[in-house]
Amino acid sequence: MDFMVFQYPMITVQACLDGILLGILFALIAYGMALQWGVMNIINIAQGDLVILGGYIAYFMYLYGIHPAWGVIVAPVIMYFLGVLIYKLVINKVVDRDLFISILATFGISILFMQLMNFAFGADVVLANSDYGTTMLFNNNVVLPNSKLFSAFISILFAICLVIYMKKSKLGRAIRATAQNARAAKILGVDTEKVYAATFGINAALCGVAGALISITFTIHPYMGLPYTIRSFMIVIVAGLGNLPGVAMSGMGLGVFEEFADYILGTEFRIGSVFLLLVLILVYRRFKLSRKREYLK
Repeated sequence: MDFMVFQYPMITVQACLDGILLGILFALIAYGMALQWGVMNIINIAQGDLVILGGYIAYFMYLYGIHPAWGVIVAPVIMYFLGVLIYKLVINKVVDRDLFISILATFGISILFMQLMNFAFGADVVLANSDYGTTMLFNNNVVLPNSKLFSAFISILFAICLVIYMKKSKLGRAIRATAQNARAAKILGVDTEKVYAATFGINAALCGVAGALISITFTIHPYMGLPYTIRSFMIVIVAGLGNLPGVAMSGMGLGVFEEFADYILGTEFRIGSVFLLLVLILVYRRFKLSRKREYLK
């Protein structure tokens, strides 16, 4: 273990800033999962694979000479319609079933997506180079890639737009009504089938935005979707459904945790530390609920 991060203040500042910028991106992915989970009562195991697919859209734009930043516009449009298609083909058959059935269904979708991406794009690790440069802070002691700053800004922008849309638009109000009580909403004339399809599409669109940003900021390959699913799930169970500020804070907290785990344990244990943290959170939640004589639904 290397505790040098605590011995030099600038390294601590570097880790905190990197973690916060990374956590904002995690929060965008998690907000899509929270929205879908709250409305449809579905845990989407394919969440991370939708993110990576969005990343490949931006990457192939980059290969054909288009700046990958345009992927934050193109990817969500494509991913929205793909999300609606997935709902029509698979999710609508399990939306009213037991939660475990939806987990199995989306796990199957995840495996299918991984193999299709491997077949279509290959297993190589790729990056959409944005050429954004870096920003130097504190007498050049802290280095922040501008791609991370861009990703954080776009993530915040899309989150704000989604909140406004959910509050002001007719479909947004229908989604919130369905999340509160789907049966009552249907009696009052809300087309819940349309709401479910739109909700899954919006979640896929958010994954598309996040994937495009990840392809600019980090590397991607077909089999790296699961860690993003785990991160989203962890953020949602800590923050709770429908709690956007909580999702944002949990996302940034997870990002900072990962950066410190990277510095202390090494990069090879970074993802492992995330899985360990998830186990600890689930054990704590189970203990807390058992004391209240409650259970997880």
